[in-house]
Amino acid sequence: MAMGTRKQRERQADLWVAAQAIAEPPGHAFYERLDALLRKHRVDTRVEQLCRRYYRGPYGRPSLAPSVYVRMMLIGYVEGLDSERGIAWRVADSLSLRTFLGYSLTDPTPDHSTLSRTRRLYWVSTHQAIFRWILKILAQEKLITGTTLAVDATTLEANAALRSIVRRDTGQGYTDYVCDLARTAGLEEPTREQLARFDRKRKKKGSNQEWKSPHDPDARITKMKDGRTHLAHKAEHAVDLATGAIVAVTVQGADTGDTQTLGATLTEAQRIVKRVCGKKVREVVADKGYHSGEVLEHLQQEHALRTYIAEPDRGRRRWHDKEGQRDAVYANRRRLHGERSKRLHRRRAELSERSNAHMYETGGMRRLHVRGRDNILKRILLQAAGFNLALVLRRRWGHGKPRQAKRTAGSSVTPLTALGRLVQASCVSIDRFCRLWGGARCAGAPQVISACAG
Repeated sequence: MAMGTRKQRERQADLWVAAQAIAEPPGHAFYERLDALLRKHRVDTRVEQLCRRYYRGPYGRPSLAPSVYVRMMLIGYVEGLDSERGIAWRVADSLSLRTFLGYSLTDPTPDHSTLSRTRRLYWVSTHQAIFRWILKILAQEKLITGTTLAVDATTLEANAALRSIVRRDTGQGYTDYVCDLARTAGLEEPTREQLARFDRKRKKKGSNQEWKSPHDPDARITKMKDGRTHLAHKAEHAVDLATGAIVAVTVQGADTGDTQTLGATLTEAQRIVKRVCGKKVREVVADKGYHSGEVLEHLQQEHALRTYIAEPDRGRRRWHDKEGQRDAVYANRRRLHGERSKRLHRRRAELSERSNAHMYETGGMRRLHVRGRDNILKRILLQAAGFNLALVLRRRWGHGKPRQAKRTAGSSVTPLTALGRLVQASCVSIDRFCRLWGGARCAGAPQVISACAG
């Protein structure tokens, strides 16, 4: 018997389709819940009020609604889409996302160029206002306190190639510059292998004071966490240690040290906490990269903050004419030996790394697709807003992303199964109690209860 093959023939689309004949999807439970949350707290109305200044009159090309723009950015976070082009493709391909955005089957979805242009036209202050409005939702849900914050930073690979860097003074490319050096050293017509060998022997050849990217001037040459050297940006988070909510986000130069960027992030966090919660930040927890005498003295005297910053081993130090730094360092060191400091640092390692993983690893922004520090901050602010909304969803329904909702639905536990697990756990507790107090194993009770549970 010969195997049948599918006949390739052109199919003419129907001119008219009855509305009753269109197949309606059952809908996505996650996006239905996210839509209900946004409607409950009137996020769309607030976003349209904030963005009203960008629209003038009824004339001109129909623009993208501000609420649709924010919702598409949230889709990019929860779906892990790294580019705005990918977000536009995903929205155009999904009936559930069309429903979430308010588009019917006959409505064209926004193109990636419209999405990018809308992002460029909206100011950074507008994105910050949207981020603060999401934080107010967390305050209503009792998911933010703001008194104890953890600060952590990570590097994001820029949307620029390292081979395209040019000199800041002359604009000369890197390859031409190395060729000139090789000719000066005696190589008349160096080959590519000879240039690579010659360049490998040079030291301190990637200085940010001498080189820049013509496509993304804000990017800086830095070493990533995996040891590779790239053009990158630095994103710094201030995380509430009570709930894990992101309180503030800043984007700064990747070549700037942690001790230099901490002040800007904490200032932004204090302003937001006071505005959203009406409280003051009282404690700061950070790793040893943020430790210095000047930083500790500034945080203690200017901001009245209790610091729990890990101290690196610097050996014996001299405090001549530095009494203020000495007192701040000794007070921080004394607090580090307490049990509260150990609990806070365990909490910091868990929650700060969790925010980085959700926003950049599974959120699709470890490799950037936008250029310019302002554009990157706009995307990251909406990513952080999506992360904070996921905390509300996770508290109510147990999942904060669609894939997690699918795993939760696939591993549903029936009441009878849950009862059996509870009985088995009770058996283990009874057996352990009998071993501790009786000395001899209680042979009857655990086996009988296990048999009943089976």
